[in-house]
Amino acid sequence: MVDKLAHLARLSFDDAGRAQIKGDLQRMIHFVEKLDELDLEGVEPLMHMTREVNVLREDEVRGSISREEALRNAPSHDKQFFRVPKVIKK
Repeated sequence: MVDKLAHLARLSFDDAGRAQIKGDLQRMIHFVEKLDELDLEGVEPLMHMTREVNVLREDEVRGSISREEALRNAPSHDKQFFRVPKVIKK
């Protein structure tokens, strides 16, 4: 199982690392099995950590800075767009 998970995650382990990962996985599985012992009758599923409701503001159109203002402090531009170093090679 460790080898399969390592392959899926594109990881490689030596024998000592594999033994350590196996122990970690066994502890995680044991922890989940302990959770199965809890009586959850009548407990509602938890969707959020708090009962607070996210209050969103209405979208409203606002003014923006002009193109000239935006380009004013740009290190490099061509009067219409920002110029940036080429990052994709052919």
